[in-house]
Amino acid sequence: MPRPLDGPRLKPKSGTTRSLVVFLHGYGADGNDLIDLGQSWADLLPDTAFVSPHAPEPCGMAPTGRQWWPLTMRDPSERWRGCQQAGPDLAAFLDQELARTGLAPNRMALVGFSQGAMMALHVGLRRAAMPGAIIGYSGHLVGPEHLQAEAKGKPPILLVHGDRDEIIPVDALFDAMDQLGKAEIPCQWHLSVGTAHGIDAGGLHHGGLFLAQNLR
Repeated sequence: MPRPLDGPRLKPKSGTTRSLVVFLHGYGADGNDLIDLGQSWADLLPDTAFVSPHAPEPCGMAPTGRQWWPLTMRDPSERWRGCQQAGPDLAAFLDQELARTGLAPNRMALVGFSQGAMMALHVGLRRAAMPGAIIGYSGHLVGPEHLQAEAKGKPPILLVHGDRDEIIPVDALFDAMDQLGKAEIPCQWHLSVGTAHGIDAGGLHHGGLFLAQNLR
């Protein structure tokens, strides 16, 4: 059985929900970490509601935070196992949100940071009905060797990464672009110059424009 997820929400600025953005936070944070990004995008996306579910597990390295799966950074296969384990939890949550809002799948976007970006790409590319957009900030494309067999479609993708990231080096961006290309899945990308493991103003701006283009 999928583990139930929930988290903070923002109503659309216009009062009418015509699209939905689901934020997926990073390791050791929780849903509160990203939900305020919705305030930054409210003018670009006035008819968009936002939700930021807490990951299903307490974080072993950050007692007040959450994790999609445990990380040691020593086992090269732990990301794949983690995405496989947490994927059904997120997929069930997305189905529930679409049913709750009555929106079509292409009116929903996934926006993930770090471990949440790994989840957004993993789950988003494997849904029978594609999301309207996927944004991955400072993440990895997990299990690229499985994409050709498992990807269900080619949703619009934007990858954003800081060139000073010491947690997940910027090489992850270029590796993901290469692997998506091999699977014939196009993506856009933005390099945040001078940015470490985080989202800068430029990355936030590009993300908002990308969502507006694909959800409005």
